[in-house]
Amino acid sequence: MMPKIVVTRVLPDEVILELSEKARVEVHADPLPPSREALLDLVRDADGIISLLTDRIDREMLDAAPKLRVVSNYAVGVDNVDVAEATRRRIAVTNTPDVLTESTADLAFALALAAARRLVEAEKFARRGAFQGWHPLLFLGHDVFGKTLGVVGLGRIGKAVARRGALGFGMRVLYAQPRRDEAFERDVPCARVGLDVLLRESDVVSLHVPLTPATRHLIGESELRSMKKTSVLVNTSRGPVIDEASLVRALEERWIFAAGLDVFEREPEIPEVLRQRPDVVILPHIGSATIETRTRMARMAAENALAVLGGRRPPSIVNPEVL
Repeated sequence: MMPKIVVTRVLPDEVILELSEKARVEVHADPLPPSREALLDLVRDADGIISLLTDRIDREMLDAAPKLRVVSNYAVGVDNVDVAEATRRRIAVTNTPDVLTESTADLAFALALAAARRLVEAEKFARRGAFQGWHPLLFLGHDVFGKTLGVVGLGRIGKAVARRGALGFGMRVLYAQPRRDEAFERDVPCARVGLDVLLRESDVVSLHVPLTPATRHLIGESELRSMKKTSVLVNTSRGPVIDEASLVRALEERWIFAAGLDVFEREPEIPEVLRQRPDVVILPHIGSATIETRTRMARMAAENALAVLGGRRPPSIVNPEVL
């Protein structure tokens, strides 16, 4: 009998078709995440699961799926998965790196530009018919070209953002991470500094760290107070990396100029105070939302699941020790 794979959200038809040729596939077809009860019921006889960040894959869920052999996460991050517990049970955990790097970096830069140049405010103003002619002081923002870009976390996406800043916008690029990346420094002009220096000197701060206990509320009150009053904070990583209460205060009291957010601390909840602020560009977690990227992610997630169930090494695995 073919293995059973549960897919917790609708994927492109061609990917489901490819999966169906090699496995019995059950898809949660609702656009909203399955409830906890529905998820537990879905996985009871599953050999594999293609999960999203909204699906909490913890001990309770693993207990409910005694046949499970692979958790194929449709994302780069795996903070929704108890990887240690899965590893203890010899369950492979996979993800989808690389394929979403450039689209997410594009969006991070789009957020930086939109926030710095007040594009959303200006677009709404023009759309409602309020524009009555050019004015020297109309929607003044801040330049991005030639300024200083601070990249917090120089992984794949962080490097792609740094490359855009240095080579496309002539920016001085600083990055903060535990180890210096000399090879990247030879490729792209940039310098490793401490987080305190980066925050103090950057005009745009872009966050690209995974969510871990060490990075939760990495950007809080003291960090925001240390930033330039003209600076823009961009987050396309994980919402809890920023202490949202401190960010609200920073905007209200003008510690920083603006923020561009694609992720939120209690997603999908977006605080009303952020939704009402004109100096915050907010997006509904669409960093990788291009047709090309989401299709590649789905195909990679499917390939990961099928490889494990077929006794092969998957294209990307988080816990290779289980193989």
